[in-house]
Amino acid sequence: MADREKILRYFKVGGDEQLAAKLLDLAEGANKSRKFRVSEFLDPHAYNVAEIIAANFDNVKLEADGGFANAERVKVAYVAEDFYGQPDFGMAFFLAAWDKRYYDLSHRDILGAFMGTGCKREALGDIVFVPEGAQFVVERTLVNYLTGNLTQIGAAPVTLKEITREELLQKEEKVKIINATVSDLRLDAVAAAGYGVSRSRMADEIKGLNVKINWQEAKKAAQPVKEGDVLSFRGRGRVEVAEIRGTTKKGRISITLKRYI
Repeated sequence: MADREKILRYFKVGGDEQLAAKLLDLAEGANKSRKFRVSEFLDPHAYNVAEIIAANFDNVKLEADGGFANAERVKVAYVAEDFYGQPDFGMAFFLAAWDKRYYDLSHRDILGAFMGTGCKREALGDIVFVPEGAQFVVERTLVNYLTGNLTQIGAAPVTLKEITREELLQKEEKVKIINATVSDLRLDAVAAAGYGVSRSRMADEIKGLNVKINWQEAKKAAQPVKEGDVLSFRGRGRVEVAEIRGTTKKGRISITLKRYI
């Protein structure tokens, strides 16, 4: 049996104690019931927490599903090893359609409209834009509520239709490769290079809690960045630190970034 107190102490250091406690409850529930327990939608950082917790249980395995292939936000199922059925992840799939001749909606618009109905962020999975509008994944319990309440996104009237998993389209992301040099590997310097803004503005955005590193709120502008880190700037997408190539003759650091548009 996993040592609950020891696990929670470990996650308390990084500020993830509350999340870890919720996931531990699920893992323990699966272990005791010899069935399965399913989480809300998790971002990649929370998924890493879920993996670590699963590793502390001998008789529980972890499965994940986000609807879309290569989904970023997924639900996890803690499944008892002697449970031979398939866990029910409790997901539903929607197409929101609008007239694109008159309305240009963003990921942020859809998320805002969803949460504006009173639904919490953890009940929504990935959002993928398609020719008609956008497809997204939600908790199945919200189907009737959303059908009656999500009728507008921003200024755009929308038609909401429940679809099957088979109708979900593959996520397509455009990637821009950015080769840059920075004076140091501080978060404000690297993020400024990735998003094409001044370092001082990026420092202000970090202070305003608009920047995340590896899906956690950035603590400070001077926070160090390493190869493989993923940065996100509210409303501007993600930047991955793909490679730290070395130091130039002038003492600056050469980096390669991938900006996902």
